[in-house]
Amino acid sequence: MGQSSREYRNFNVEWREGEDGKIRGHAAVFNIESNAGRYFREKVASGAFADSIQKDDVRALWNHDANYVLGRNVSSTLTLREDAQGLYYEIDPPDTQWARDLIVSMKRGDITQSSFGFEVIQEEWVEEKDALPLRIIREAKLWDVSPVTYPFYEQTDVAMRSLDEFRNASKPAEAESVHHTLNLR
Repeated sequence: MGQSSREYRNFNVEWREGEDGKIRGHAAVFNIESNAGRYFREKVASGAFADSIQKDDVRALWNHDANYVLGRNVSSTLTLREDAQGLYYEIDPPDTQWARDLIVSMKRGDITQSSFGFEVIQEEWVEEKDALPLRIIREAKLWDVSPVTYPFYEQTDVAMRSLDEFRNASKPAEAESVHHTLNLR
């Protein structure tokens, strides 16, 4: 899968700068339903990032911008783990002017959200009568975690196109609830 299948989700979550100068927070929260636009609801299942955390080269970026690398797990400047709340991260930011500026904006309360960039490996769709479909992300390849400016980044064209293609390919009989699990490996 190329970069076109990469998705981003933002959450209004707290972050902390520790006395040691590290930035800590949650880039994703588990089992909390969010509205992913006008087309579907979404939640991330516990364990969705477990495999990716262990094997993938993940970056911490400022606003998902590859020009502003805050840390990287393979260089031990980014620590990732899943806890009861969600995808926890800890960044040892570089001693650069832009990173210091970011920390000042965080201390002022101007930057309060976190986000993650990902590619779906396995998902489940639940369709209920009179409700938007629910997408459950069961497994994902993690690309980055990021402190972000805005609390929601919409990729409706990709999501809408994927959902329409999925629905057209698997038209279920009229039912109250339909579950579909897709393994995209």
